[in-house]
Amino acid sequence: MYDLIIIGAGPAGLTACLYAGRSRLKTLLLEKMVVGGRILLTETIENFPGFPGGISTQELIQRMQEQVKSLGIEIKSEEVLELDCKLRSVKTGEKTYPAKAIIIATGALPRKLGVPGEDRLTGRGVSYCATCDGPLFKDKNVVVVGGGNAVAEEALYLSRFAKTVSIIHRRNDLRTCAILQEELKKNKKINFILSNVVTELMGSTKVESLKIKDVNTNQEQIIICDGVFIYIGYDPDTALVKNKLKLDGAGFIITDEAMATSGDGIFACGDCRKKSLYQVITACGDGAIAAESAYKFISKDISYGAKRT
Repeated sequence: MYDLIIIGAGPAGLTACLYAGRSRLKTLLLEKMVVGGRILLTETIENFPGFPGGISTQELIQRMQEQVKSLGIEIKSEEVLELDCKLRSVKTGEKTYPAKAIIIATGALPRKLGVPGEDRLTGRGVSYCATCDGPLFKDKNVVVVGGGNAVAEEALYLSRFAKTVSIIHRRNDLRTCAILQEELKKNKKINFILSNVVTELMGSTKVESLKIKDVNTNQEQIIICDGVFIYIGYDPDTALVKNKLKLDGAGFIITDEAMATSGDGIFACGDCRKKSLYQVITACGDGAIAAESAYKFISKDISYGAKRT
């Protein structure tokens, strides 16, 4: 039996591994895709402390993974298919693993627009990852949909390759930090189509255009483009625990300040849990707290129980 099983190898899961390893817990890390999670969809992170000018996400995750491996953490590329909260065990396609405590760090998935043509043209000009697909659109006209920091970062990245980058957002201003707004406005390749929503993506075998509608006048128009990058938020990857743990209306796992869920000995951290700020730095903080709480639970530290009451 493992002391601790951690599901998900993003920044939250990796940090939890780091703290679990330093507590000498026998730990298994399970990841269904690649170590790093969705942070790898972004090229650079500029607001992580200690790296003036930023650090590539690949390098940051590599360093975190090396730290974890140096502590003897076992990492397996297996998808968790079932979670038994009462017995505290997980089932993958390979076998069933029991543990004394479990940390869920499954993160979140890109949200879709839900408009005609989106599913059909995904991978054919519709993308949710500029870092993955941006170089394919050299000297092309692309559209980025959304209004947060991720949109600004990806639009700036795409401007390295694309001929033009149009940002479409339903509000009359972007919800980005001041520094990113300044960079966007200085970039001559980037233009803004505000107070509009996308209603349809069009093209026979690939993206050729999209239809937008003004939210104030309901007037529609066609925008000719070669690619569409969608950044309208994320949905928690919590199907695994539906009807097993307490979730909020959007599907995020509800935890207390110790990262404890409604399941005894089950903890959650990172973007899969309900909180006010979804950033790499907060995911790491969650992971550290979750691992510490799991350690106290396993060792039957009375201070853990006291904090929950």
